[in-house]
Amino acid sequence: MAEVTSSDKASSVSDITTELFTNPLNLFLLAVIAFIVYKIYKNQYKQHPHYEPEPELPKMKKRDFTLEELKAYDGNGPDGRILIAVNGKVFDVTKGKRFYGPGGPYAAFGGRDASRGLATFSVTGGSETYDDLSDLNSMEMDSVREWEMQFTDRYDYIGKLLKPGQEATSYSDEEEEATNQETVTEKPKEE
Repeated sequence: MAEVTSSDKASSVSDITTELFTNPLNLFLLAVIAFIVYKIYKNQYKQHPHYEPEPELPKMKKRDFTLEELKAYDGNGPDGRILIAVNGKVFDVTKGKRFYGPGGPYAAFGGRDASRGLATFSVTGGSETYDDLSDLNSMEMDSVREWEMQFTDRYDYIGKLLKPGQEATSYSDEEEEATNQETVTEKPKEE
């Protein structure tokens, strides 16, 4: 029987290393394993006793906004709240700050009327003046309405985006509760 020498061991380790890092399939599998290890470590860190999640902001009182007032809620304010207007409605999207907050892919929508951008699939800063969307075609308006429905299902409705010269609505606590109950709709049961 042949004896295994240290140079044979080094040669076999070298062969394994070469095979791992030169084969594209093996590189892909190594990347997947590294990603899984990262996710496991990240989840364990969140369960660490010293980990403190960000506190959830209290729900905003219902009110209406001008474009100028809306700008203050782009995620850079003292409380980090993010509001977005869609089709004349203002939504609190703070819980989606990974997307709409500073550095997020849709940060240009934070503190603005996002209707035109959502309708035209353009992530730009938007207009500094009120946009009545009257020049959008029917397909783009359908898209805005679809986005409005998605925001209504996912985020808290805060109030209206005011047109220039329009007076803000005065909301009472009873009206706010009634509106909140109206926006909660039952989904049809699947059969």
